[in-house]
Parts: sequence; C-alpha cells; structure tokens
Amino acid sequence: QSCQCLAWKPRPIGLTPCPAESQHVVAGYSDGTVRVFSISRTEMELKMHPHAAALTAIAYSTDGEMILSGSKDGIVAVSSPRTGMTNHVLADHKGSPITVLQCTRKQYHDFGVEGGELWLATSSDRRVSVWAADWLQDKCELLDWLSFPAPAGPEGLDSLPPSLAAFCPWEHGVLVYVGFGMQKEALFYSLRRKQVLRKVSLPAFATSLSLSPAVPFMAIGFGDRLLRLQPCPAGEPQDYAGHDDTVHLCRFAPSGRRLLTASHSAVLVWELTGA
Repeated sequence: QSCQCLAWKPRPIGLTPCPAESQHVVAGYSDGTVRVFSISRTEMELKMHPHAAALTAIAYSTDGEMILSGSKDGIVAVSSPRTGMTNHVLADHKGSPITVLQCTRKQYHDFGVEGGELWLATSSDRRVSVWAADWLQDKCELLDWLSFPAPAGPEGLDSLPPSLAAFCPWEHGVLVYVGFGMQKEALFYSLRRKQVLRKVSLPAFATSLSLSPAVPFMAIGFGDRLLRLQPCPAGEPQDYAGHDDTVHLCRFAPSGRRLLTASHSAVLVWELTGA
C-alpha cells in the first residue's frame, strides 16, 4: 500500500527537547488504514482501519491524544491512538476529497463554545468546516461552515488548484484560505465576525500554502515553479524561482527561520535571514 500523508506527533507540553521515546509519526494509506510508527524503535505500533477509501489528509490533535484522518470520499474520522478505536465519523464533506486537516489551541470558552481546541477540514469542492472540540469529554461541535464560489472549471485543465486553509498563528480567530475561485487571491476570514477581513492578490492560483508560526509571513507555491513569501497584513512580496515544476508543498519550521518546499523532483530548504 502507498503512504498518502503523514504527521508528526506534537511535542508534549513542557518537554524541550522532545524525548526520543515519545517521537511518533502517523501515516495514512491508500487502503484506508491509519498507522502509527515509533521513531526510536523504527517500527509500527498501531494499525487502524477507519476509512473505506484512500486517505488524503491526516493530523494529530494539539495534545497528541487524537488522530484526525480524512479520505478521498470526504469522510473525516477521529480516532484514539491509545485505544485504537474511532470515536467520531463525520460525513459533512462526503463526496469530495479532504485536502487539509489542521488543529490549533483555543481558550476554553472562545467563540461561545466549550473545548480547548479548534480544528478545520477543507475539501476539494472549496468548503471549509471549523469545529470546537473537547476530546476528554468526547465533544465535537461545528463552529462555522464556509463555502467559496468559483466559475465553471476551465477547459483543458486536468485538475483544479487545491482548496487549502490554515489557522493564522499571529492573528487569533482568523483563518486563511486559497483555492480556485472568482479571483486569484488569499482570503483572511474572521471566525468572530463571520466575514472576510481582507484579501491579498496573487499572481496565479496557489498550489501550496504555509503560514509562519513565528513571524507574519505566508509562503505560497504556484504551478509555474514560483515560490512567494508574502508579508502580512501588507507588504511587498518576494518571489523566488528554483523549482523544476509545480511547488506542491510549503512547510515552515516551528522556529519560522527555515522553510521547506517541494516540487516533482526537488526539495529545497530556505533560510529566512530576516525572520
């Protein structure tokens, strides 16, 4: 079976650096299975089968106690790596592949709902659902549902640009969305105001997105081998070439000082000297 997606288990709170024995990755496979691997022992510790279709996105909860997985048929499952059981199966995005799953911490009564965590799911049909969760109480509540309009798909385009969303690390209660739409832009949406706060114009539809956890910068990849560093909320963007194909992956390091990007046959690591 092919591995389609993976995620590192978050570092335990208060432990720096992370002990080797607690380092794990979770991976999603084409047969619908979720597998947890120990880094120190280089072996698989757990295998679960929460999906009937291939996985397309996977993430740990912020405390590492739950695994969120999304599949090609739009199903999202929430499973416990401790028990191996699937606690929730969510069919709100059914019929459209899940492109992004992400979790972030919140204050317990933020947005008028209980729970210490927010998480979002994005599907390729330009929909984003935002949830509040209290995993200890087995609660998962829909907080917001976003649907972004788009024109009819252009002829000759094999596949539309992906729908991507991410919580904004430097702006509380805001998420950023890019995807095929009426305009080539990144949208900043406020979960408090339930509206788009601002728009950032882009030279093309984005193929990858990452937000720096340390400084207000976005990294955006495009299909014409271009990588853009965009200061936020405003500023002059910096464009870089160097890839051999579509920049399909951008990932900031936790420090915000390095950026990893990937295309068809090249992986580049960038040093952000001003970060």
